[in-house]
Amino acid sequence: MKSLIRACGILKAFSDQSECLRLADVVERTGLHKTTALRMLSTLVECDLLIRVGDTKYKLGIRPLGKRRYRFGYGMQSAEFGFSRAVTESLQRSASAADIELLVLDNEDSPRVALRNANTFVREGVDLVIESQTDARIAGQICARIRAASIPIIALEIPHPETIYYGANNSQAGLIAGRYLARWADLHWQGKVDELLLLELPKAGQVPNARILGSMLGVIERLVWVSDRQIKILRTSGHYENTVALTRNHLRRSKSERILVAAINDPCALGALEAFRNAGREDQCAIVGHNASPEAHAELAKKGSRLVGSVGYFPERYGEGVIPLALDLLAGRPVAPATFVRHEMITSSNLRSFYPANPE
Repeated sequence: MKSLIRACGILKAFSDQSECLRLADVVERTGLHKTTALRMLSTLVECDLLIRVGDTKYKLGIRPLGKRRYRFGYGMQSAEFGFSRAVTESLQRSASAADIELLVLDNEDSPRVALRNANTFVREGVDLVIESQTDARIAGQICARIRAASIPIIALEIPHPETIYYGANNSQAGLIAGRYLARWADLHWQGKVDELLLLELPKAGQVPNARILGSMLGVIERLVWVSDRQIKILRTSGHYENTVALTRNHLRRSKSERILVAAINDPCALGALEAFRNAGREDQCAIVGHNASPEAHAELAKKGSRLVGSVGYFPERYGEGVIPLALDLLAGRPVAPATFVRHEMITSSNLRSFYPANPE
Protein backbone atom coordinates (compact mmCIF):
# COMPACT_ATOMS: atom_id res chain seq x y z
CA MET A 1 0.00 0.00 0.00
CA LYS A 2 2.87 2.40 0.82
CA SER A 3 4.35 1.89 -2.64
CA LEU A 4 1.01 2.67 -4.27
CA ILE A 5 0.63 5.87 -2.24
CA ARG A 6 4.17 6.93 -3.14
CA ALA A 7 3.54 6.24 -6.82
CA CYS A 8 0.38 8.36 -6.74
CA GLY A 9 2.30 11.13 -5.01
CA ILE A 10 4.91 11.16 -7.76
CA LEU A 11 2.29 11.24 -10.52
CA LYS A 12 0.52 14.13 -8.77
CA ALA A 13 3.81 16.05 -8.65
CA PHE A 14 3.54 16.73 -12.39
CA SER A 15 1.34 19.73 -13.21
CA ASP A 16 0.65 18.66 -16.80
CA GLN A 17 1.89 16.37 -19.55
CA SER A 18 4.28 18.93 -20.98
CA GLU A 19 6.23 19.37 -17.73
CA CYS A 20 9.58 17.58 -17.38
CA LEU A 21 10.94 16.99 -13.88
CA ARG A 22 14.36 15.92 -12.65
CA LEU A 23 14.86 13.53 -9.76
CA ALA A 24 15.65 16.49 -7.51
CA ASP A 25 12.33 18.13 -8.49
CA VAL A 26 10.39 14.99 -7.61
CA VAL A 27 12.18 14.70 -4.25
CA GLU A 28 11.40 18.33 -3.46
CA ARG A 29 7.70 18.05 -4.40
CA THR A 30 7.00 14.70 -2.76
CA GLY A 31 9.33 14.69 0.25
CA LEU A 32 10.52 11.18 -0.66
CA HIS A 33 14.07 10.04 -0.04
CA LYS A 34 16.22 10.28 -3.18
CA THR A 35 16.79 6.51 -3.38
CA THR A 36 13.09 5.74 -2.91
CA ALA A 37 12.05 8.34 -5.49
CA LEU A 38 14.53 6.98 -8.05
CA ARG A 39 13.27 3.43 -7.54
CA MET A 40 9.64 4.54 -7.90
CA LEU A 41 10.43 6.58 -11.03
CA SER A 42 12.06 3.56 -12.66
CA THR A 43 9.01 1.42 -11.84
CA LEU A 44 6.59 4.02 -13.24
CA VAL A 45 8.64 4.22 -16.45
CA GLU A 46 8.47 0.41 -16.80
CA CYS A 47 4.68 0.62 -16.39
CA ASP A 48 4.44 3.36 -19.07
CA LEU A 49 2.97 5.79 -16.55
CA LEU A 50 6.05 8.01 -16.95
CA ILE A 51 8.29 8.69 -19.93
CA ARG A 52 12.03 9.18 -19.59
CA VAL A 53 13.24 12.35 -21.34
CA GLY A 54 16.97 12.15 -22.02
CA ASP A 55 19.05 10.78 -19.16
CA THR A 56 17.84 12.91 -16.26
CA LYS A 57 14.22 13.99 -16.74
CA TYR A 58 10.74 12.47 -16.67
CA LYS A 59 7.31 13.42 -17.98
CA LEU A 60 3.84 11.99 -17.62
CA GLY A 61 2.68 9.20 -19.90
CA ILE A 62 -0.90 9.69 -18.72
CA ARG A 63 -3.18 12.57 -17.85
CA PRO A 64 -2.32 14.18 -14.47
CA LEU A 65 -4.22 12.54 -11.64
CA GLY A 66 -7.23 14.50 -10.46
CA LYS A 67 -7.13 16.90 -13.39
CA ARG A 68 -9.70 17.07 -16.18
CA ARG A 69 -8.77 17.17 -19.82
CA TYR A 70 -8.32 20.68 -21.22
CA ARG A 71 -10.16 21.76 -24.33
CA PHE A 72 -8.68 24.56 -26.43
CA GLY A 73 -10.24 26.47 -29.31
CA TYR A 74 -8.08 27.33 -32.28
CA GLY A 75 -9.23 29.79 -34.93
CA MET A 76 -6.90 29.12 -37.86
CA GLN A 77 -6.28 31.98 -40.28
CA SER A 78 -7.30 30.06 -43.39
CA ALA A 79 -6.84 26.56 -44.77
CA GLU A 80 -6.06 28.30 -48.07
CA PHE A 81 -2.55 29.18 -46.84
CA GLY A 82 0.22 26.60 -46.50
CA PHE A 83 1.61 28.52 -43.51
CA SER A 84 -1.72 28.28 -41.70
CA ARG A 85 -2.05 24.57 -42.48
CA ALA A 86 1.46 23.92 -41.14
CA VAL A 87 0.73 25.83 -37.92
CA THR A 88 -2.50 23.87 -37.49
CA GLU A 89 -0.80 20.50 -37.93
CA SER A 90 1.87 21.49 -35.44
CA LEU A 91 -0.70 22.60 -32.86
CA GLN A 92 -2.64 19.38 -33.33
CA ARG A 93 0.47 17.26 -32.76
CA SER A 94 1.49 19.13 -29.62
CA ALA A 95 -2.06 19.23 -28.23
CA SER A 96 -2.44 15.50 -28.75
CA ALA A 97 0.89 14.83 -27.01
CA ALA A 98 -0.32 16.90 -24.04
CA ASP A 99 -3.72 15.15 -24.00
CA ILE A 100 -5.54 18.36 -24.92
CA GLU A 101 -8.63 18.39 -27.10
CA LEU A 102 -8.21 21.00 -29.84
CA LEU A 103 -11.36 22.40 -31.44
CA VAL A 104 -10.20 23.78 -34.81
CA LEU A 105 -12.37 26.29 -36.68
CA ASP A 106 -11.32 27.88 -39.99
CA ASN A 107 -11.54 31.69 -39.95
CA GLU A 108 -11.37 31.60 -43.77
CA ASP A 109 -9.47 34.92 -43.68
CA SER A 110 -12.88 36.54 -43.14
CA PRO A 111 -13.77 38.94 -40.29
CA ARG A 112 -17.38 37.75 -40.35
CA VAL A 113 -16.37 34.10 -39.98
CA ALA A 114 -13.78 34.91 -37.30
CA LEU A 115 -16.43 36.67 -35.20
CA ARG A 116 -18.79 33.73 -35.65
CA ASN A 117 -16.05 31.31 -34.59
CA ALA A 118 -15.31 33.40 -31.50
CA ASN A 119 -18.95 33.04 -30.49
CA THR A 120 -18.68 29.28 -31.03
CA PHE A 121 -15.66 29.02 -28.75
CA VAL A 122 -17.56 30.87 -26.02
CA ARG A 123 -20.64 28.71 -26.49
CA GLU A 124 -18.52 25.55 -26.35
CA GLY A 125 -16.92 26.70 -23.10
CA VAL A 126 -13.31 26.06 -24.13
CA ASP A 127 -10.58 26.61 -21.55
CA LEU A 128 -8.40 28.78 -23.78
CA VAL A 129 -8.49 30.26 -27.30
CA ILE A 130 -5.59 30.38 -29.76
CA GLU A 131 -6.60 33.05 -32.27
CA SER A 132 -5.11 33.51 -35.74
CA GLN A 133 -6.89 36.04 -37.94
CA THR A 134 -5.47 38.95 -39.91
CA ASP A 135 -8.02 41.75 -39.70
CA ALA A 136 -6.89 44.18 -37.01
CA ARG A 137 -10.19 46.08 -37.26
CA ILE A 138 -12.15 43.30 -35.55
CA ALA A 139 -9.46 42.13 -33.13
CA GLY A 140 -11.02 44.14 -30.31
CA GLN A 141 -14.49 42.71 -30.91
CA ILE A 142 -13.21 39.14 -30.93
CA CYS A 143 -11.26 39.62 -27.72
CA ALA A 144 -14.13 41.38 -25.95
CA ARG A 145 -16.48 38.46 -26.66
CA ILE A 146 -14.00 35.85 -25.49
CA ARG A 147 -12.78 37.78 -22.43
CA ALA A 148 -16.38 38.36 -21.34
CA ALA A 149 -16.51 34.60 -20.81
CA SER A 150 -13.24 34.75 -18.79
CA ILE A 151 -11.40 32.70 -21.40
CA PRO A 152 -7.68 33.53 -21.87
CA ILE A 153 -6.40 34.18 -25.40
CA ILE A 154 -3.12 33.64 -27.21
CA ALA A 155 -2.91 35.61 -30.49
CA LEU A 156 -0.77 34.23 -33.31
CA GLU A 157 1.01 36.58 -35.73
CA ILE A 158 -1.47 39.48 -35.45
CA PRO A 159 -1.46 41.21 -32.01
CA HIS A 160 -4.89 41.41 -30.35
CA PRO A 161 -5.83 43.65 -27.39
CA GLU A 162 -5.03 42.31 -23.92
CA THR A 163 -3.78 38.94 -25.16
CA ILE A 164 -0.55 36.98 -25.07
CA TYR A 165 1.27 37.30 -28.41
CA TYR A 166 3.14 34.48 -30.15
CA GLY A 167 4.69 34.92 -33.57
CA ALA A 168 6.94 37.05 -35.71
CA ASN A 169 9.28 39.78 -34.65
CA ASN A 170 8.08 41.74 -37.66
CA SER A 171 10.63 44.56 -37.64
CA GLN A 172 13.51 42.12 -37.35
CA ALA A 173 12.07 39.81 -40.02
CA GLY A 174 11.65 42.78 -42.34
CA LEU A 175 15.25 43.88 -41.86
CA ILE A 176 16.43 40.34 -42.68
CA ALA A 177 14.41 40.46 -45.92
CA GLY A 178 15.56 43.94 -46.93
CA ARG A 179 19.22 43.34 -46.21
CA TYR A 180 19.16 40.14 -48.24
CA LEU A 181 17.51 41.88 -51.19
CA ALA A 182 20.17 44.61 -51.06
CA ARG A 183 23.00 42.05 -50.98
CA TRP A 184 21.40 40.22 -53.91
CA ALA A 185 21.22 43.46 -55.89
CA ASP A 186 24.86 44.20 -55.10
CA LEU A 187 25.93 40.76 -56.29
CA HIS A 188 23.78 40.49 -59.43
CA TRP A 189 23.07 44.09 -60.47
CA GLN A 190 26.12 45.86 -59.03
CA GLY A 191 23.70 47.65 -56.71
CA LYS A 192 21.83 49.32 -59.57
CA VAL A 193 18.13 49.27 -58.66
CA ASP A 194 15.43 51.12 -60.58
CA GLU A 195 12.53 50.39 -58.24
CA LEU A 196 11.71 48.95 -54.82
CA LEU A 197 8.20 47.49 -54.86
CA LEU A 198 6.58 46.92 -51.45
CA LEU A 199 3.57 44.60 -51.19
CA GLU A 200 1.80 45.43 -47.94
CA LEU A 201 -1.33 44.18 -46.17
CA PRO A 202 -3.21 47.20 -44.76
CA LYS A 203 -5.95 45.28 -42.95
CA ALA A 204 -3.40 43.56 -40.71
CA GLY A 205 -2.58 46.82 -38.96
CA GLN A 206 0.69 48.52 -38.10
CA VAL A 207 2.56 45.73 -36.32
CA PRO A 208 2.57 43.08 -39.10
CA ASN A 209 3.23 45.75 -41.69
CA ALA A 210 6.35 46.63 -39.71
CA ARG A 211 7.97 43.84 -41.71
CA ILE A 212 7.42 45.94 -44.86
CA LEU A 213 8.91 49.01 -43.19
CA GLY A 214 11.81 46.85 -42.01
CA SER A 215 12.30 45.54 -45.54
CA MET A 216 12.49 49.07 -46.91
CA LEU A 217 14.98 50.13 -44.22
CA GLY A 218 17.05 47.01 -44.82
CA VAL A 219 17.37 47.86 -48.51
CA ILE A 220 18.16 51.55 -48.18
CA GLU A 221 20.69 51.15 -45.35
CA ARG A 222 22.92 49.39 -47.92
CA LEU A 223 21.66 50.91 -51.18
CA VAL A 224 21.60 54.45 -49.83
CA TRP A 225 21.06 55.96 -53.25
CA VAL A 226 17.55 54.49 -53.60
CA SER A 227 15.24 57.52 -53.46
CA ASP A 228 11.65 57.97 -52.33
CA ARG A 229 10.43 58.24 -55.93
CA GLN A 230 11.82 54.76 -56.63
CA ILE A 231 9.77 53.20 -53.82
CA LYS A 232 6.33 51.96 -54.87
CA ILE A 233 3.66 50.42 -52.64
CA LEU A 234 0.83 48.06 -53.58
CA ARG A 235 -1.93 47.48 -51.03
CA THR A 236 -2.74 43.77 -51.29
CA SER A 237 -5.32 41.52 -49.67
CA GLY A 238 -2.58 39.04 -48.78
CA HIS A 239 -3.80 36.56 -51.40
CA TYR A 240 -2.08 35.16 -54.50
CA GLU A 241 -4.68 36.01 -57.17
CA ASN A 242 -5.19 39.55 -55.89
CA THR A 243 -1.43 40.17 -55.97
CA VAL A 244 -1.10 38.77 -59.50
CA ALA A 245 -3.68 41.29 -60.73
CA LEU A 246 -2.22 44.25 -58.80
CA THR A 247 1.34 43.54 -59.93
CA ARG A 248 0.26 42.97 -63.54
CA ASN A 249 -1.41 46.40 -63.57
CA HIS A 250 1.65 47.99 -62.00
CA LEU A 251 3.99 46.48 -64.60
CA ARG A 252 1.91 47.93 -67.41
CA ARG A 253 2.85 51.37 -66.07
CA SER A 254 6.38 50.71 -64.87
CA LYS A 255 9.32 50.77 -67.30
CA SER A 256 11.85 49.82 -64.62
CA GLU A 257 14.25 47.03 -65.54
CA ARG A 258 15.69 46.15 -62.11
CA ILE A 259 12.94 45.81 -59.51
CA LEU A 260 13.37 44.54 -55.95
CA VAL A 261 10.13 43.21 -54.45
CA ALA A 262 9.50 42.87 -50.71
CA ALA A 263 6.24 41.00 -50.07
CA ILE A 264 4.27 40.73 -46.82
CA ASN A 265 3.94 36.95 -47.22
CA ASP A 266 4.68 34.08 -49.59
CA PRO A 267 1.31 34.09 -51.42
CA CYS A 268 1.97 37.73 -52.34
CA ALA A 269 5.57 36.97 -53.31
CA LEU A 270 4.46 34.12 -55.57
CA GLY A 271 1.65 36.22 -57.02
CA ALA A 272 4.09 38.98 -57.92
CA LEU A 273 6.44 36.43 -59.48
CA GLU A 274 3.63 35.06 -61.63
CA ALA A 275 2.81 38.58 -62.86
CA PHE A 276 6.43 39.18 -63.85
CA ARG A 277 6.48 35.84 -65.68
CA ASN A 278 3.24 36.59 -67.50
CA ALA A 279 4.72 39.91 -68.63
CA GLY A 280 7.91 38.22 -69.85
CA ARG A 281 9.90 40.26 -67.31
CA GLU A 282 10.96 37.66 -64.75
CA ASP A 283 14.64 38.50 -65.20
CA GLN A 284 13.87 42.09 -64.17
CA CYS A 285 12.90 41.23 -60.59
CA ALA A 286 14.21 39.75 -57.35
CA ILE A 287 11.54 38.87 -54.79
CA VAL A 288 11.64 38.01 -51.09
CA GLY A 289 8.61 36.70 -49.20
CA HIS A 290 7.83 35.87 -45.59
CA ASN A 291 7.01 32.62 -43.77
CA ALA A 292 9.08 30.20 -45.90
CA SER A 293 5.80 28.30 -46.12
CA PRO A 294 5.31 25.02 -47.99
CA GLU A 295 4.02 26.72 -51.15
CA ALA A 296 7.32 28.64 -51.41
CA HIS A 297 9.57 25.59 -51.08
CA ALA A 298 8.95 24.26 -54.59
CA GLU A 299 9.66 27.67 -56.11
CA LEU A 300 12.83 28.18 -54.08
CA ALA A 301 14.02 24.76 -55.29
CA LYS A 302 13.83 25.84 -58.96
CA LYS A 303 17.15 26.76 -60.48
CA GLY A 304 17.32 30.46 -61.29
CA SER A 305 13.97 31.35 -59.71
CA ARG A 306 13.54 35.05 -59.00
CA LEU A 307 11.91 34.20 -55.70
CA VAL A 308 15.36 34.59 -54.20
CA GLY A 309 14.38 33.98 -50.59
CA SER A 310 11.74 33.88 -47.90
CA VAL A 311 12.16 34.74 -44.23
CA GLY A 312 11.51 31.55 -42.26
CA TYR A 313 9.07 31.48 -39.35
CA PHE A 314 9.02 27.66 -39.02
CA PRO A 315 5.26 27.12 -38.65
CA GLU A 316 5.81 23.39 -38.22
CA ARG A 317 7.26 24.18 -34.76
CA TYR A 318 4.57 26.53 -33.46
CA GLY A 319 2.83 23.86 -31.41
CA GLU A 320 6.04 23.18 -29.47
CA GLY A 321 5.95 26.76 -28.20
CA VAL A 322 2.26 27.61 -28.04
CA ILE A 323 0.88 24.58 -26.16
CA PRO A 324 3.35 24.80 -23.22
CA LEU A 325 2.73 28.56 -23.14
CA ALA A 326 -1.01 27.92 -22.92
CA LEU A 327 -0.55 25.42 -20.09
CA ASP A 328 1.65 27.87 -18.17
CA LEU A 329 -1.02 30.54 -18.61
CA LEU A 330 -3.78 28.27 -17.26
CA ALA A 331 -1.59 27.14 -14.36
CA GLY A 332 -0.99 30.74 -13.32
CA ARG A 333 2.74 30.55 -14.00
CA PRO A 334 4.53 33.72 -15.18
CA VAL A 335 4.12 34.24 -18.93
CA ALA A 336 5.83 36.87 -21.10
CA PRO A 337 3.41 39.20 -22.92
CA ALA A 338 5.11 38.37 -26.23
CA THR A 339 7.09 35.39 -27.49
CA PHE A 340 8.91 35.84 -30.80
CA VAL A 341 9.76 32.96 -33.08
CA ARG A 342 13.20 32.45 -34.58
CA HIS A 343 13.79 33.85 -38.07
CA GLU A 344 16.15 32.66 -40.81
CA MET A 345 16.49 33.67 -44.44
CA ILE A 346 15.62 30.58 -46.47
CA THR A 347 17.14 30.50 -49.95
CA SER A 348 17.76 27.97 -52.68
CA SER A 349 21.22 27.31 -51.25
CA ASN A 350 20.11 26.43 -47.72
CA LEU A 351 16.53 25.19 -48.31
CA ARG A 352 17.40 21.51 -47.95
CA SER A 353 19.33 22.16 -44.77
CA PHE A 354 16.11 23.30 -43.13
CA TYR A 355 13.64 21.25 -45.18
CA PRO A 356 15.18 18.03 -46.55
CA ALA A 357 13.52 16.76 -49.72
CA ASN A 358 11.03 13.96 -49.20
CA PRO A 359 12.47 10.63 -50.39
CA GLU A 360 10.94 9.33 -53.60
